[in-house]
Amino acid sequence: MAAGDLQVLTALDAAKTQWYHFTAIVVAGMGFFIDAYDLFCISLVTKLLGRIYYRADGSAAPGALPPHVSAAVNGVAFVGTLSGQLFFGWLGDKLGRKKVYGMTLMLMVLCSLASGLSLGHTPASVMATLCFFRFWLGFGIGGDYPLSATIMSEYANKRTRGAFIAAVFSMQGFGIMAGGLVAIVVSAAFKARFPAPAYDADPAGSTPPQADLVWRIILMLGAMPAALTYYWRTRMPETAGYTALVAKNAKQAAADMAKVLTVHLDAGGGPGGGGDGGEARPQTKNQQQQQEFGLFSREFLRRHGLHLLGTSATWFLLDIAFYSQNLFQKDMFSAVGWIPKAASMSALEELLRIARAQSLIALCGTVPGYWFTVALIDVVGRFAIQLVGFAMMTLVMNQEAHSEANDDQSATTSSRGPRRTTRTTRPNRGYSGSSWRPT
Repeated sequence: MAAGDLQVLTALDAAKTQWYHFTAIVVAGMGFFIDAYDLFCISLVTKLLGRIYYRADGSAAPGALPPHVSAAVNGVAFVGTLSGQLFFGWLGDKLGRKKVYGMTLMLMVLCSLASGLSLGHTPASVMATLCFFRFWLGFGIGGDYPLSATIMSEYANKRTRGAFIAAVFSMQGFGIMAGGLVAIVVSAAFKARFPAPAYDADPAGSTPPQADLVWRIILMLGAMPAALTYYWRTRMPETAGYTALVAKNAKQAAADMAKVLTVHLDAGGGPGGGGDGGEARPQTKNQQQQQEFGLFSREFLRRHGLHLLGTSATWFLLDIAFYSQNLFQKDMFSAVGWIPKAASMSALEELLRIARAQSLIALCGTVPGYWFTVALIDVVGRFAIQLVGFAMMTLVMNQEAHSEANDDQSATTSSRGPRRTTRTTRPNRGYSGSSWRPT
């Protein structure tokens, strides 16, 4: 690393917290906000999709997505996310964070709109079209997700880096809550305009034709914050970390940071000194060999292997709990008595109640948890915060599992006879027929 490169980064690490740091938190954090909205709003509307496209005449229960369709609709975006992280992560080191940041946003805008426009002559074709666009939406999210954190880490100073990055991640909580609030507003508006009876009173009338617009509007509204954020992202200069270390232009890195941060950055000699004006000082061959090593090379693994393994493994375990909880908690609401049984509600009433419950969880649990970390991560440390988080998740999910097991055992004991009859007479919920039209 040239002396100018190191001095630019050192000056940024030592910079005082300034207004632009908070601007960067909001702009980068909007990436996490949009990611969370787009990934989790689908869980709000899957039951509505089942009622619209998979209603079986004469069934005692509302229509529901078949298991394989439900898994595809809920999970295909995460397949795209994994692919996008690998591709855009590599591309971000080639073209720069700023350029790739704009690409991912535009992809997310287009695919959010396209998801809401998913059309087809049969339920299967509608779901296939939806899954296609959800995959590419996830692909864009996969690029946006790590770049948002990277940009904030390269703008932040050393003293508050942990809190700033945690603040960027905390926007996920607001994104989840925003998805619930949007679903509440849209479903309540359509419910008031197009009232419908409960399913057990009128199975066909419980899902008005206009309900097909509701889920489309909810998905498409995810494009709005992404489009609004694009302008501000284009105005952000490239990060000094990329310009100085990857592009090898410390002088340009110093000039870019001087535009947005009040700190004396001199690429040549650092703060207060002259130097080479951004040109790398000559290094011996041995110094270059010591400083340059490939990704996953032996030297890389020696220096960073343990940190990479520990961080990625804990993140993997966290994501199992985090994503499964947010995607499938709607299925537990009836079991724990938060919302009535599906047959006692209309389609829009069910969506409204699910959105209320999910918003309440985000408001009372997810958002405070994020900001608890923002406040204390630089006080008690990363390790202690993580231990507390994993311990609480273990206790809560263990209690949830015991509660559901007890509920299932009680239901089996009290209705063993009727449950056997129901299993033999349950109608096929899947679509069958030569054509389809909204009900």
